[in-house]
Amino acid sequence: MIVEQLSLVDFRNYAAADVALRPGPNVFVGRNGQGKTNLAEAIAYFATLGSHRVSQDAPMVREGKESAFIRTRLGHGERRVTLELQVNRQGSNKARVNGSPVKTAELPRYAQVVLFAPEDLQIVRGDPSARRRFADQLLIQRAPRMASVLQDYDRVLKQRNALLKSARARGVKGDGLSTLDVWDDKLVTLGAQVIEARLRLADDLATPVADAYTAIAGADHRPRLQWALSVEGGDPEEDETGSESAVSATPIADQFRNALAARRTAELERGVTLVGPHRDDLVLKVRGLPVKGYASHGESWSVALSLRLASAELLRADSLLGDPVLILDDVFAELDADRRVRLAEVARGYEQVVVTAAVDQDVPPPLRTQVVRVDAGRILPEEEPHDG
Repeated sequence: MIVEQLSLVDFRNYAAADVALRPGPNVFVGRNGQGKTNLAEAIAYFATLGSHRVSQDAPMVREGKESAFIRTRLGHGERRVTLELQVNRQGSNKARVNGSPVKTAELPRYAQVVLFAPEDLQIVRGDPSARRRFADQLLIQRAPRMASVLQDYDRVLKQRNALLKSARARGVKGDGLSTLDVWDDKLVTLGAQVIEARLRLADDLATPVADAYTAIAGADHRPRLQWALSVEGGDPEEDETGSESAVSATPIADQFRNALAARRTAELERGVTLVGPHRDDLVLKVRGLPVKGYASHGESWSVALSLRLASAELLRADSLLGDPVLILDDVFAELDADRRVRLAEVARGYEQVVVTAAVDQDVPPPLRTQVVRVDAGRILPEEEPHDG
């Protein structure tokens, strides 16, 4: 898949912008705060329906405006498709495909993007929620139906938590809340689907992560990823040791029900659900030790990059539309010289790469075949391409 054209109106600091992109590397260069990352964010939004920088849509709408408009033309072989998105400061967003209104949830079916940004270090260094979010976003990109499963799970979880809080306020103990059983069944049905999908995803990622890590770091430090599951005992959300779950032959749904029963007293005391995929953690290790707390700065960057590159490999293998667009947002400035060269070599293997950088020198020469300069929300006249 190739992004051929990107148009913005009232998006972030752009009153209006129109930029043509080409197959291969495309580099947006500009000082910090000029708007280069905003271009990457706009492209990625079609694939993820969200920003990698903020949790709400309102900051993406230009100050003083009620809506922002993003339009892109995608190409794959002889096929062309135009996607349009109206991002509203308040209310639901609106989308069109080739001029026809569609639900915004339909857009990721046409656009596949993998974006890596410095914020992705939080995947390896941050709380378990960052790793769950990484996994769930990739699940949705590979199987869009998982979006509704995750949304339904969150809805049931909120309702169950509200019931637990109400019971705690009334002093209900032990088995004195029979209505909780109904919500337990719903939570188990949906939660087991999420857990099983995440386990399959970890298995699928194992080899691509190892390959990508070796390609970036230039060494095999035995990167490993495995889920720590709350249904198997313990609480990964509060466990800082990076403990992995033991393999069990018991079906996930049965483990889930048993764990809920075992933790019911504690849940009533705390007024919160303590078991389920919302408490799980994806444990990342190199050299046999947890990345969080033990890995060096370079190793942490290599693991974070490897997770995104492995994601791109899975999407590439699944897709009928060619490679996903690979976006590297302000990444090269954070890497040492060797990792820059190795990452550039990996990136050149994709049909299209979008790179943002503050200065040209941060980007290895082989990727500087098309440079677009950005200044204060304006696209400056295009430079002539040259061979790298």
